[in-house]
Amino acid sequence: MINFENNLAFAKAMDAADPLKALRDEYLFPQQNGQPFIYLCGNSLGLQPKIAKEVLNEQLNNWQNLAVEGWFEGDKPWMFYHKELKKLMAPIVGASELEVCPMNTLTVNLHLLMVSFYRPTQKRFKIIMEAGAFPSDQYAIESQVRFHGYDTKEAIIEVAPKNGAYTLATADILEAIQHNGDEIALVLFGGINYFTGQLFDMEAITKKGHEVGAVVGFDLAHAAGNVPLKLHDWDVDFACWCSYKYQNAGPGGISGIFVHQKHFGDQDMPRFAGWWGYQEKTRFLMEKGFVPEAGADGWQVSCTQVMPMALYHASLKPFEKIGFMEPLRNKSKILTGYLFYIINEVNNELGEEQFKIITPSNENERGAQVSIIAKSNGKQFFDHLVKNNVLGDWREPNVIRLSPVPMYNSFEDVFKTGELLLSIGKSLKND
Repeated sequence: MINFENNLAFAKAMDAADPLKALRDEYLFPQQNGQPFIYLCGNSLGLQPKIAKEVLNEQLNNWQNLAVEGWFEGDKPWMFYHKELKKLMAPIVGASELEVCPMNTLTVNLHLLMVSFYRPTQKRFKIIMEAGAFPSDQYAIESQVRFHGYDTKEAIIEVAPKNGAYTLATADILEAIQHNGDEIALVLFGGINYFTGQLFDMEAITKKGHEVGAVVGFDLAHAAGNVPLKLHDWDVDFACWCSYKYQNAGPGGISGIFVHQKHFGDQDMPRFAGWWGYQEKTRFLMEKGFVPEAGADGWQVSCTQVMPMALYHASLKPFEKIGFMEPLRNKSKILTGYLFYIINEVNNELGEEQFKIITPSNENERGAQVSIIAKSNGKQFFDHLVKNNVLGDWREPNVIRLSPVPMYNSFEDVFKTGELLLSIGKSLKND
């Protein structure tokens, strides 16, 4: 266990000893008044890799020089480009290459997967989810329930924290699944809650869901690229994620899906089909009657989005360079632990709990994000942070989310953020 210290020398020493420190130089930081931001908003949008323009230009050149022949000519023909990504995506989520596919955007994929995996019956028609899930998940689930002719108030079960807590107890989630088991068609949770930063026990949730006969899926928007995942080993049925947060693939970047291989033999599984998901070896025969390509690729509907895929491919290369998730997770636990420590030090020096951390203190129950409630003057604190080149994000009514991302954030970033919070706090107390 590291004995943290609240001083710049300690932070710099930690950075000097960081085996991942060179990764920071591979990203572009936004500037203000000629100075780079301390960027703590990777939970919302990751930084731009320096090679992003290069990979986009490469594909623009292919378009210029090859035009339509780019689908089959060149170093990486567009027709098969998604396969390059599958090699890098699979270790991020703990899957085989066959079980993952880059396509579409997150909520579109959530709908497409629910077409296959939310199959309500007269007895089993309910969906169990976390209360306070990101609105897109709420809207997608509500609309799917209504599409099948059910009342959302009857068909959706939300598991909420108890006794004034901000986060969910795993035991409460499992108890809710057990209690409603005979009526549950689908358990659909986020991997990490966007607001609190709580990392859910996906393995335990999946096991309990299957015990009661339900299908289990996850929205991994805040988990993929943030924490190690073992979707195949956990026996998760399906999952989807975006690539623009912790994976740094750019705003609106392409999404990814996971479908467990145990479902690949079910030829009668309903899905919304398109030509791009048709069996690859006979696709150009243009025959009637949809025959899906093997694996997750069979859920594709529309053609390869070459530019977003190029950005995603480039953004995944640093993960490959360091051996994917374990090195990042090791640093993240320490870096986030240091942020916890620094915020508590700020509270001590201010003589009050100005900032209440609502993210779990247990490092195994959180990712990189730390959410804090400001006791007072929350928006003023946030605005002062931004004015002084620290960029996190603000959530109404009083929460500041700060995410030290191990790929590009430093211990010095965390220390200086605490130093600024303390300075702002003292200034506001004296006003």
